[in-house]
This record gives sequence, C-alpha cells and structure tokens, in this order.
Amino acid sequence: MSVQAQILELLAEIKQSLGVTMLFISHNLAVVQRVSDDVVVLYRGVVVESGPARDVFADPQHWYTRALLSADPGSPDFSLDIDPVAPVPA
Repeated sequence: MSVQAQILELLAEIKQSLGVTMLFISHNLAVVQRVSDDVVVLYRGVVVESGPARDVFADPQHWYTRALLSADPGSPDFSLDIDPVAPVPA
C-alpha cells in the first residue's frame, strides 16, 4: 500500500471514529472524490461550484469544474488542450 493510500485510510478512520470535520485541499480529483462528502471548486480564488461530492462529480455545472474533471488522466474526456485562464462557454 502506498504512503498516500495509508494516509487517506488513516484520515477516513479518524473522521469516522471521532466524527470530526476536515478541510482537505488538493488538485488530485481522484483523491478529492474518495475522501470528500462536500466539494468546493475555486477558480482564481472565487467559488464557482459547491455541493455534495457525488453531485459535483456526476454532473458538474461550471465550465471550470468540467475542465478540471476532463484534465484527469483517468477521465474518458482527458485532454491536454485546456487553457485554465481562458473562459469556456457553459
């Protein structure tokens, strides 16, 4: 098991056993999806989308969220042609 996986398992155990809330910040969307109940997506320091993780990942509403998800190498829409500073029409 990788160190990352061990840390994620430990965080999940702490969350469940102590009932604590954690703020988890990451660019790794696979990890975010795995450990988060709720997700907030920021673009240039502004909240552009938020909600339950399952909803945000299943049906992203903002173009930037969709761009982030399609930039994940595991995504079927993976592309290296995303310009993070140029707005894409919704």
